[in-house]
Amino acid sequence: MADIFHSFGSDLAPSPTGDIAIATDAILGQQRVLRRLLTNPGDYIWQPDFGAGLAQFIGQPAEISRIRATVRSQIFKEAAVARSPEPIIDVSFDHAGTVYVHIRYADTATGQTQLLSFSAGTS
Repeated sequence: MADIFHSFGSDLAPSPTGDIAIATDAILGQQRVLRRLLTNPGDYIWQPDFGAGLAQFIGQPAEISRIRATVRSQIFKEAAVARSPEPIIDVSFDHAGTVYVHIRYADTATGQTQLLSFSAGTS
């Protein structure tokens, strides 16, 4: 299945032919996982329960285990994330308080390892 290529927080991307770029397979899965993790619950009016809202942790005391648990519970709501092998989720903070999340999971369709890394802002 294909969808419009859209990285969270960015504009739509053009394809090499000038059309709107399309995301498929592993890239589509990564985009959907990232969108779910960074979207606040209630932001999508048609799906009020959609999203992990990782931004809620900005400005709060560092609770790595709580962030990891939130990520884990949400990524399994995406069909692209295989339950086995268990995803590896690393959460860290830098000296300025930026939250970094690194996820390694198996793609359900191919079984190949996918890596997804992003920052959730500063605290």
